[in-house]
Amino acid sequence: MTGGLLFVLLAAIGVTVLSVRQLLPEHFALGFVLIPPLVLKASTTGYRFVRYYTADPAYRLAGPPQLLMRLIAPIVVVSTFAVFITGLELWLFGLRFGSNWIEWHKLSFTVWLPATGVHVLGHLRRTGEVAAGELSIPARKEALTRRSWVVGSLITGLVLAIATLSYQSPFIFFGDGG
Repeated sequence: MTGGLLFVLLAAIGVTVLSVRQLLPEHFALGFVLIPPLVLKASTTGYRFVRYYTADPAYRLAGPPQLLMRLIAPIVVVSTFAVFITGLELWLFGLRFGSNWIEWHKLSFTVWLPATGVHVLGHLRRTGEVAAGELSIPARKEALTRRSWVVGSLITGLVLAIATLSYQSPFIFFGDGG
């Protein structure tokens, strides 16, 4: 379910990228909304990773991810963190520490987009099936808890985005390359 939520939120922020100069406030706001669901996804995936590679029988029974997914996972994780760290730096400090941050943000996005695209395509069908199944089953304790974490991460992201509205970011675009 977290993957499904991220798919929708990342699609929304992708729309802002198409006209980022005009949609910079929306781009920043959606970036903040994305942070808690991304933390939730990284945490749950990291937990499954550790449980699998420490030979937990239940996780071993489920089997490993496909080879391609295992190979691109580090690229997806590192580039995701790079996109968000550089974006946060730009939001907080603007160009105070130089315009290189814009280039690093663009570079990390350039690495992130194809890696995450492959990752999303590799999980799209399964994510849809699992999310539909999760939402259609009666509220069992486990399902309710998982839903609560996903909804809670979204609400936390919205609160975070609203809280940032009182901060006037010093970031503005200069030149043609922004």
